Amino acid sequence: MILFLPLPWLLRRWLPPATVQGSALFLPFAALVPIDKTPALQVNSRKRSLLFALAWLFLVAAAMRPQWLDDPLPVPTTGRLILLAVDVSGSMATPDMAGNYSRLNVVQKVAGDFIKNRHGDQVGLILFGTQPYLQAPLTADLDTVSQFLRESVVGEAGTQTAIGDAIGLALKRQQSNQADSGKPGEMVLILLTDGGNNAGLMGPLAAAKIAVSAGLRIYTIGVGAEVEQSIFGTHGNTDLDEDTLKSIARITNGEYFRATDAEALKQVYARIDKLEPSAGREQWYRQHSEWFIWPLALALLLSIPAVMIRERV
Repeated sequence: MILFLPLPWLLRRWLPPATVQGSALFLPFAALVPIDKTPALQVNSRKRSLLFALAWLFLVAAAMRPQWLDDPLPVPTTGRLILLAVDVSGSMATPDMAGNYSRLNVVQKVAGDFIKNRHGDQVGLILFGTQPYLQAPLTADLDTVSQFLRESVVGEAGTQTAIGDAIGLALKRQQSNQADSGKPGEMVLILLTDGGNNAGLMGPLAAAKIAVSAGLRIYTIGVGAEVEQSIFGTHGNTDLDEDTLKSIARITNGEYFRATDAEALKQVYARIDKLEPSAGREQWYRQHSEWFIWPLALALLLSIPAVMIRERV
């Protein structure tokens, strides 16, 4: 809109003066009115031009729609509810997925990126070993959940693996969330482990049967190097109970994935992203106040004396 500022000056400079077309109103006393050569009229003409120029300036300023913007605020969204259950038992320290990095290191990097991309969703984190712990409740603060995952340590929840109890804790969180919101809602659990259930009070398949009736869908991920036989013996992750993980996924209408290295794990989370698309980009709102009325009012006020000066001449 600022390009319109010189418009009146350009029109006056390049357009020919207006000419009377057809009949004009006859004023017998017109010859008695002083012409523009009088000093008083010239002074009034300059004042009038200045007032109209200022009025035009304020009109253009109003058309530019000035606003006062407050600080941006996040808009509450109702996206998917996703819990990540990550195994931090002793075997997750094994460096067989990416060079000298442990299995947990790889999971922290790949799963952390997955969490940060779940814009509009609420994500929670469960760490489990011998016992499961809720490290981060369901929240839209994705950076904090990702940070909690990065700060997790192998063995902090015990050295064994309680898969059934981890599912049971996810069920408790689902019930608590439904009680707080006052309405039922589906929740997704992404359970990652490198072993089999050898601890806890609840069996994995029994927990899965309760989960499906509660509307908890479970995606299971088995991590660790592929098992290989050689003359030197067996290599790879021989502790992984794939049959149980497949059964959990099948019972709860989820899917089972196998990740033998970092790239395969990235593909697993990319696949889950497609199966459970996020609610959308994070949205923000800014309270704003319209200020265009002030220059518009000034333009109106300046036009009044401009007309009055013209009428006195």
